[in-house]
Amino acid sequence: MVVQEPLRVVRCGGSKLSGARAAFSADAKYLLCASGDYVKVYSTVTEECVHVLQGHSNLVTGIQLNPQNHMQLYSCSLDGTIKLWDFTDGILIKTFVVGYKLYAFYMLADSEGSVFVIIPRKNEDASDSFQLASVKLPKTPDQEVEAKDLSLILDDIGQSPKCTAFGREGEYVASVRGLHLLVYFFKKKKINRFPLSATSRKGANNYFTCVACHPKEDCIASGHKDGKIRLWRNFNHKREYTFSTLHWHHDQVMDLAFSVEGNSLLSGGVESVLVQWRDGSDCKKEFLPRLGSTIEHISASLDGSFYCTSHSENKITIIHSNLRVSAVIQGLVKGSDVKTGLVVDPRTKALVLNGKPGHVQFYCLKTDKQLYNLDIVQQEYIHQVGLNQVELVKAAFSTRGSWLATVEQREEKETELELQMKLWNYDEQTQSFTLNTRINMPHEGHVTALCFRDTDELEDRTPTLVTAGKDGRFKVWVLENDSDAEKPSMGWSCDFVGSYHNYPANTCCFSEDGSLLAVSFERTVTVWDSDTWDLKCTFCHPPGKIRNLCFGRLSCSKYLLGTTDNGFLCCWNLLSCALEWSAQLNIMVLQPDPLSENIAAFSRLVDSSDLFIFKPNEPRPFCIQRNLCRERVQWAVFIPRDVPESVGSEKHQWLSRSQLYVLTETQDLLTFSTKSAEERLTPSSKQLAVEESLLVTPFYLLLGKHRHQQKSKENATLGTAVFQSHVTQDSPAIKELLHTPAHVLPSASFLCSIFINSMLISKENKSAEEVVDEVEMDSEKAEDESDEDVELNEVEQDINTTAFLGEITPKLSKSQEKELRKIRRMDYSWIAAL
Repeated sequence: MVVQEPLRVVRCGGSKLSGARAAFSADAKYLLCASGDYVKVYSTVTEECVHVLQGHSNLVTGIQLNPQNHMQLYSCSLDGTIKLWDFTDGILIKTFVVGYKLYAFYMLADSEGSVFVIIPRKNEDASDSFQLASVKLPKTPDQEVEAKDLSLILDDIGQSPKCTAFGREGEYVASVRGLHLLVYFFKKKKINRFPLSATSRKGANNYFTCVACHPKEDCIASGHKDGKIRLWRNFNHKREYTFSTLHWHHDQVMDLAFSVEGNSLLSGGVESVLVQWRDGSDCKKEFLPRLGSTIEHISASLDGSFYCTSHSENKITIIHSNLRVSAVIQGLVKGSDVKTGLVVDPRTKALVLNGKPGHVQFYCLKTDKQLYNLDIVQQEYIHQVGLNQVELVKAAFSTRGSWLATVEQREEKETELELQMKLWNYDEQTQSFTLNTRINMPHEGHVTALCFRDTDELEDRTPTLVTAGKDGRFKVWVLENDSDAEKPSMGWSCDFVGSYHNYPANTCCFSEDGSLLAVSFERTVTVWDSDTWDLKCTFCHPPGKIRNLCFGRLSCSKYLLGTTDNGFLCCWNLLSCALEWSAQLNIMVLQPDPLSENIAAFSRLVDSSDLFIFKPNEPRPFCIQRNLCRERVQWAVFIPRDVPESVGSEKHQWLSRSQLYVLTETQDLLTFSTKSAEERLTPSSKQLAVEESLLVTPFYLLLGKHRHQQKSKENATLGTAVFQSHVTQDSPAIKELLHTPAHVLPSASFLCSIFINSMLISKENKSAEEVVDEVEMDSEKAEDESDEDVELNEVEQDINTTAFLGEITPKLSKSQEKELRKIRRMDYSWIAAL
């Protein structure tokens, strides 16, 4: 009986990297950051993700190295748990169940067994009041334990981890909210409050935004909405306190961080500039500008060699202490709206969508990294609220990815619309897209859709692009030679303009072979011949306007499907020109699979989204996934797999050749899989081993290379050495000893007997061939002396064998036998590497 594998909804990437402060490892080789409900470990040298720590079931809100063991990491989450990890091996060591939603995590070096967390006062989602509490972590051998012993430290504080900081040696904790600074002293158990007025005479906005404490001195730095930084001193007295002011930022200070020794203060904000204040002086400051977007978090490494900044465009920048950028880790850029939809680059299989303002981003789904940005608008973006700027609204690729069409618009008023369509050609030499044609005002109204004609198998067809607009027209653009130019060149021009009763055109699409074009005008679907541009037939559906259109593929190419704005899914037969079937499912997104007849439809009926997988020739779906997500599905796309995946269940065979990706309205990128989390993971230890093998040290040059050559010689001369090396590599005891972290291994006395036994070779399991090999490799001298005996034995064995087979083998001479033995002793293991 075949076990039906459940279909899992998986967050495949694109999670926010700037949700919490990142942390460096003790040696600054790795950067750890929260990414959704994962914790990712990146190499600071190669920028590659070497581990993904999975275990939390909700958003990770804080991470911190274990002060007692810098090879371990603590993480907290909204799922109410604190987890302890060995991040170098990606192993979950222990889980502490607190029971409250955790918004921040702090651990001090001298407070072993206790941590500090920020929790909601009433443990509710709608709570606007939070508390700082101490949690005692039980010391038990169990992997999952409850940590319910909480002690209240501060009440009515801010939710953000940036609003609370611990002072020198953990003597006090500072927290800011609104116009108040609170300082709690642990030994004296007293609280000092320092209020500020809302505005000053000069119109300054004194609201607190963040706070940081000096690691060596009694000094607190606070950031404010007006861009000022205040350095508080002598705050152990309520009246005798003092503060000095630093001011450079023109808008609110987003985050503050001191260097390890405290000789520098780092600040960042919406200006995308990292400011380094030396010795707390307004005169001694240095800048690192043009970091791309708003700085949301700042962190410093324990050895003082690196800083890192987290940005609003889902980017982490690793910076040397001399304020030079070392590495950039770029995730999926999330904007306010993805107007281009999800588009697939046929060349790289990358996901293409809106990125930075005026850009399209090419995002690799396998590595969860951005490949590159393409500047479409080619204008400087001005960071000003309420300013109408040029937006990228449409993008489409040709079948082979050699052409990219984009549409950008700027609308000052309803009557003042600026449109521009650009055609980009892929340059093989530069491996990038170059602008070929710029068309101003391709339509008099908004462009609603654009698509290329499929010319994959018909080489003689001219590349064709169709655009539809609210002006009631669809236009056909073709690639032609520009004969008027001095140098012969290729350019795009309008070849045909079509309309239907001056109704606004909503969407358009080509059939699989490119012979038909379907264009929807309000509630009417029109089908056109792409060779003559004659109108062939029309389909009317009174219940509502057409929202999506797509043709069937392969054996279902005779069907045309469409959805309406009132929830109907309709299927028309192109041969009979009649409605085949219809269903009211409130379909929001309709996406065909380019490699099969399957079509994915996403509906939203009550408070969740559902998925239906069906074929046009059968109105009943063969796969239904209820409660896909709470959010509305905004876009979906099928991406062909490089290698077909084996799927056990027939119900889920639609996943074998293509992978379906979904983007929700909250810009969560989801996909579907029948594999468990463990099966989906790639061995991170292999990535880590590859990365470490690239680091050639002087010790390796002196000893490692010599040992490698010596080992190669031994393997070439000793046949048994090869056999023994395979035995030791395949030994489970040695694998466990080498791959298990040292701090979780049993005692050496327990492992000694297992290790020694694994090195021994059983004599009972030796074959006759191995025994002969050992006899022959004892010594060359003994072999020469016993040549006659060996010859007799081998000749007798050959005679017995040939007698059994009924054949006669000619006798070899003594020199020939000796030559054969030499060939037999040669090492042919290098053939296995071919």
